[in-house]
Amino acid sequence: MRIRGFAPSTPCWVELASADPARAADFYAAMFGWEPAGHRFRLDGRVVAGLTRANADRPAGWLTYLYEPDLGDAIDRVLQAGGRCVGIPAEAHGGRAAIVADAEGATLGLWQADEFAGIEVGGEAGAMTWPELLTHDARTALDFYGRAFGWLLRDEPGSARTRGEWLTRGHDAIAGLAPGDGWTRWRSAFQVADCARAVDRCRALGGGLVAGPVQMGVGRYAELVDPWGTRFAVAAPVGLPVELGVSYGSPTGVELTFPG
Repeated sequence: MRIRGFAPSTPCWVELASADPARAADFYAAMFGWEPAGHRFRLDGRVVAGLTRANADRPAGWLTYLYEPDLGDAIDRVLQAGGRCVGIPAEAHGGRAAIVADAEGATLGLWQADEFAGIEVGGEAGAMTWPELLTHDARTALDFYGRAFGWLLRDEPGSARTRGEWLTRGHDAIAGLAPGDGWTRWRSAFQVADCARAVDRCRALGGGLVAGPVQMGVGRYAELVDPWGTRFAVAAPVGLPVELGVSYGSPTGVELTFPG
């Protein structure tokens, strides 16, 4: 499904930083059927993810970005909520970007679009889906993300707030909350047609399985690791329709939010 814009403070972009971008590009192209195109990956000609070289300011790993119409204002909200800015906001390919850390140190990117809004496809195999915050301190997370981005938490019944969904003020589900596994972090995820086959493909390409596959919500989920130790997740939803929330505004014109 084609995507042309995003509501404020919703996931819009995901980027891999690698010490060896060329080899990483080959792995993920084989893993998801992507087409390497310089600093971006494409799927059937549509942009699905970014690729950059890891350095001191941008450690190796996948990073999920939130769309923010005013980068400076978003950074101020993060600081006031108890987070911090990691490095200096900078011009990027098609916009301005900053990396921030929440009150527990989990990092996210912030993206202010110029001519590039973010991913151009969602709701199909190979596309970004359902990022999750892994933490054992949901109370601190709820305070931070509520103050910084206006998010609400809908906790899973019986989970005692160890699992749940992050909602916008308009009650669109945009991300997940799950128990941490040693450190607080955001986990980037990608949709696949079959979770077990994705695990087999990752192993065949030199990667490995971290956890799963397990049944989560309306699909199967597994966390994988590439040959260089970078973690990412895959999710295979059941055959349910994707619900899109649509609103209109600048600078992108139409803005969409979508669940994983």
